[in-house]
Amino acid sequence: MLNFNYSIPTKIFFGNGQIKVLGKEIKKYGTKVLLVYGGESIKKNGVYDEVIDQLKGEDIPFWELNGVKPNPRIDSVREGIKICRENKIDFLLPVGGGSIIDCAKTIGAGYYYDGDPWDLVIGKGKIEKVLPIGTVSTIAATGSEMDNYAVISNLETNQKLGLFHDNMFPKFSILDPVYTFTVSQRQTAAGTADIMSHIFEVYFSRTEGAYLQDRMAEAILKTCIKYGIVAVKEPKNYEARANLMWSSSLAINGLLSYGKESMWSVHPIQHELSAYYDITHGIGLAILTPYWMEYVLNDETVDKFAEYGINVWDIDKENDKYGIARGAIEKTREYFISLGLPSTLREVGIGEENLENMAKKATDYQGGTIGSFVPLNYEDTLEIYRRAL
Repeated sequence: MLNFNYSIPTKIFFGNGQIKVLGKEIKKYGTKVLLVYGGESIKKNGVYDEVIDQLKGEDIPFWELNGVKPNPRIDSVREGIKICRENKIDFLLPVGGGSIIDCAKTIGAGYYYDGDPWDLVIGKGKIEKVLPIGTVSTIAATGSEMDNYAVISNLETNQKLGLFHDNMFPKFSILDPVYTFTVSQRQTAAGTADIMSHIFEVYFSRTEGAYLQDRMAEAILKTCIKYGIVAVKEPKNYEARANLMWSSSLAINGLLSYGKESMWSVHPIQHELSAYYDITHGIGLAILTPYWMEYVLNDETVDKFAEYGINVWDIDKENDKYGIARGAIEKTREYFISLGLPSTLREVGIGEENLENMAKKATDYQGGTIGSFVPLNYEDTLEIYRRAL
C-alpha cells in the first residue's frame, strides 16, 4: 500500500427529510445564494419547493441559474459567473445530479479568475479560490456531491475535460433517497453503471497490499449489482435507492483509492463519446467497460480479473483463472444489458466517422497514454472503440 493523506471534508446529511438543515447550513458559509439546476424535474417532484421553503424560511436571498444540461456546458458556467458577480453572490447551491454539481463547482472556481473559465479546464489558468458550495443531490451516479472534481464540455471544440481543486469539495451535501424515486429507469441504470465504473477505475490497479481498499470496493460493487436492478424495477424502493445513493458517494470520494496507484482508463475514453455525441456518461461507460476489460486481459492482469470474478460474481475458484476472468467480464456485460443499457456504440448512433479523432484526443490529453493498469496508446484506444462498435 502506498502512502496517502486522508481528507474527505464534505459533511453529509443522509436520509429522508434531511432538507430541514439546508437553510441553517448555508448561513454558516454565505449570505446570498445562486440556485443551480437543470430542467423541470425538480419542480415536478417537489424538491424545488422544499428548497425554496428552506431559503425563504431563513430569509436567504437567492438567484437562479436553470437549464443546465447533462454533460454541462462551459456556456452555463460563464452565465453563472456573471450572475454571481453582478449580485455579489457568495454561496452556490446546485440541486440535481452530477452535471448540475459540476457546473456549480466550476462557477465557484471561475468566480475568482479574471479570464475565461475554460482556461481553468484546459490548464491555461490556475484555480486559486472557490466559492463555497452545498449540494442537494437527486440522483445516484457521479458522486460529485462528495469529491473535488468537475467535468465540463465545450461543444465548440468537441472537448469534455476535468478540473479539480481541494476547495471544490462541497461544504455539505444533502442526500435524501426519496429525491431519487422519480429518476427514470434509463437514468437509474446509467447511474448504476457510472458508480460501478468509478470503482473499477481504482480497483483494477497494479498496487499490491491495498487489501482493505479492494475488499471495500468489492462490497460496493456487490451492492450496486444487488440494488441497481431493484431500483430499475421498483423505483420507489427506499432500501435500493438508499444503498445506491451512498454507494455513489463512497465510490469516488477517495476512500477506495487511498494507498493505490489508479490513473483512470475508461473514463477518458468515454469522455470523447460525450464530447462528440453528447451521450449519457453512464451509458458510454457501460458500453466501453467490457471491451476495455477484454482488451487488457493478459498474463499480467489475469489474477486481478480472477479475483474480481471470485469475490464479486461468486464464480467457482476451482475454475482456471482465465476462465474465471472471462466469465467475470461476460457477467459484467450481461448485468449492464439486464439494466436495459446498450452494449455497442452503434446502438446509440455512433459509427466509425470520429473514432480516430476521439482516440487521438483522448491520448493526447493524457500525455500519450491512458491509464496505469495497462497503459493504452492511440492504437490501443482506437482498437477498443472499434471493438465496441
